Amino acid sequence: MPIPKSKQPRKWRRWLYKTSKLHERHRLLHATLSKELRKKYGKRAIRVRKGDKVRIMRGEFAGHEGKVVEVDMKRVRIYVEGVTRKKSDGTEVYVPIHPSNVMIIGLGEVDDVRKKALER
Repeated sequence: MPIPKSKQPRKWRRWLYKTSKLHERHRLLHATLSKELRKKYGKRAIRVRKGDKVRIMRGEFAGHEGKVVEVDMKRVRIYVEGVTRKKSDGTEVYVPIHPSNVMIIGLGEVDDVRKKALER
């Protein structure tokens, strides 16, 4: 199913959580860049990747900084180093964070694909 042209929240939610394809989810994984990176690259936001250093801006862990450990394309969430919660059996699990609630303060490895995206 393509991106909905409707204004109905029902259809947008269906697209977002059930029918959107992986390549369409890439734009949902964008996060804003810090002022220094924004000035350096001339871009406002870029896709979050494993290895990027981010600062959480909203929610329970606001102000926390750490590296991105995992990017979950299916759930459109990222997992940040040090952002964990204890389960009842004592094991620690990462807390999923939405990419719109973080700011990228340091880029991980900049390979050819990312370099092309930054120069675009």
